[in-house]
Amino acid sequence: MNRSITPAPVRKSVLVRAPAARAFEVFTAGIGRWWPKTHHIGAAEPETHVIEPRAGGRWFERGTDGVECDIGKVLTWSPPTLLVLAWQLNAEFKYDPALVTEVEVRFLAQSEQATRVELEHRHLERLGASAQILHRAIDAPNGWSALLERFAQAASQ
Repeated sequence: MNRSITPAPVRKSVLVRAPAARAFEVFTAGIGRWWPKTHHIGAAEPETHVIEPRAGGRWFERGTDGVECDIGKVLTWSPPTLLVLAWQLNAEFKYDPALVTEVEVRFLAQSEQATRVELEHRHLERLGASAQILHRAIDAPNGWSALLERFAQAASQ
């Protein structure tokens, strides 16, 4: 019997020195301020990253050449507590409109000035044979962990 192994979701969290509403705003409307220029899918250096503020909105990057490259879309928009994004990049970080993995981000108020942000990137099995490749990339030190640290620094300022 040939059995495939389903990769576990990648789960990361960070404590942000900011209220939940600010953390949500910086994660979404402010993504262009903290997403690193090295993490891009377009041919040109990214000018900014955008998450449109509504369910069904686009998640994309805009390059310095003006070209927009889709990353995915907004599945759930529930400020200031929950954001679910469709990640539609394959293991080579190329857009695939037929592929949907999910990035769920929860903003859990710990106090008036602190928010625990929990991220889960799931349904990686939908990538088939390349699921483990993407899992290793997003679970690596320069994957979601580094991105959340950059986000936390931006939100805490």
